[in-house]
Amino acid sequence: MIFSSELIKGTLKTIVLKLLADNKKMYGYEITQKVKELTLEKIQITEGALYPTLHALESEGLLTTEVEYIGKRVRKYYSLSPSGKSKAKERVSELAEFMETMRFLLDIKPSTA
Repeated sequence: MIFSSELIKGTLKTIVLKLLADNKKMYGYEITQKVKELTLEKIQITEGALYPTLHALESEGLLTTEVEYIGKRVRKYYSLSPSGKSKAKERVSELAEFMETMRFLLDIKPSTA
């Protein structure tokens, strides 16, 4: 089951911030592939959703960029700024609390697998 883009949209900034916190620096395609891998393909981020999110985080001062030339190709790496590092922790905590609240609100019992 692939999660809906509607669900992913509300958590995409948090996903990106957390990945960059864990991996120091990444480029766009690498982010999409890492998310796909970590979620066993349940979350698939399109470039059309990812790049506006990266640009928004950059304009908020949470990301820094670094351009690397690989042959004739240019690869843009993203990493967290100092304020991005604290924001990543804040957003992950907020999302965890939100998920706990939703679990309670929707009366979802923990699965016993």
